[in-house]
Amino acid sequence: MSSRELRKDFSSDNIARIDPAILAQISAANEGTVHSYGSDLHTETLGEQMNGLFERTVTVLPVATGTAANAIALSTLAKPYQGIYCPTTGHVNTDECGAPEFYSGSKLLGLPTPDGKLRPGQVTEAVAFAHSMGVHHVDPAALTISQATEWGTVYTPAEVRALADEAHQLGLKLHMDGARFANAVAHLGCTAAEITWKAGVDILSFGATKNGALAAEAIVAFDTSLARDLEFRRKRGGHLWSKMRFLSAQLSAYITDQRWLNNAHAANRVASQLADGLASLPGVTVLMAVQANELFVAMPPATAARLRSAGYEFYDWPAPTGITEPVVRLVAAYDMLPEDATGLLQAARG
Repeated sequence: MSSRELRKDFSSDNIARIDPAILAQISAANEGTVHSYGSDLHTETLGEQMNGLFERTVTVLPVATGTAANAIALSTLAKPYQGIYCPTTGHVNTDECGAPEFYSGSKLLGLPTPDGKLRPGQVTEAVAFAHSMGVHHVDPAALTISQATEWGTVYTPAEVRALADEAHQLGLKLHMDGARFANAVAHLGCTAAEITWKAGVDILSFGATKNGALAAEAIVAFDTSLARDLEFRRKRGGHLWSKMRFLSAQLSAYITDQRWLNNAHAANRVASQLADGLASLPGVTVLMAVQANELFVAMPPATAARLRSAGYEFYDWPAPTGITEPVVRLVAAYDMLPEDATGLLQAARG
């Protein structure tokens, strides 16, 4: 048992401290003077590392937030009179204050899904309707999916490939919101390449902030013809950092020595431990397959109240159709330990 106090904040993975190795790399990057706006050794090294991680030459643009990564990436794929399909629960649709639409001028079009994952056929049906409406409907241009999804579920490479093939046959590009990309890859046991460009993804928002970084995400384009447009859109969108080395240093440390996957495995394990323990309690139901570091749990109000009175923090969540008990969301952070999950489970039992 660790001597530290139990962690009781399960509201988000954003609450975690900076990974010490990433913090050390930021400090190391603070030595001396270097060229600005990405013309530095840290950014050059990151590019080489990303090429290795994805097993091909990619375009990598560090930005400070996931919202910026998604919005700038999508703005390269859709014109102002065009539309971008996404799950209705997608982060771009529910939690980014219209930023993708602001940056691109295009319209997000939500498609229903019970578990955050779109199915083949949904996009074809939506595009057929759009084409039947002609100029009265926005012109379909792109599809965006989250990996892991906002319900904590994960697309397999085969599922991504099926959606990519459908999108490409319809003339759409495929974007992946990877705010919790590491958690998905850790669950799948595949490579970064196998779940992205090898499965048909055109552009990725590669997340790090939720998994140990201070503030660092990256737009990763597998179609390098997008590079010039992305560069200008990043600048126009206010995310070309003059001191780029401090973003690049974070991302470089993040993917060194499998840190990104090790952190994700740790968070996923705590989430699975919570799911197993809570599922055994009377009246408690874990709603979705726990495949990353989030879980959604229907529980009696008395159980939730007991946890909160013991100091535990988490969000109430809208209940899916057919669920009558209140639903809460619990999120495990990369620096949580098994005893943190044990403490919550003991409090839930009363």
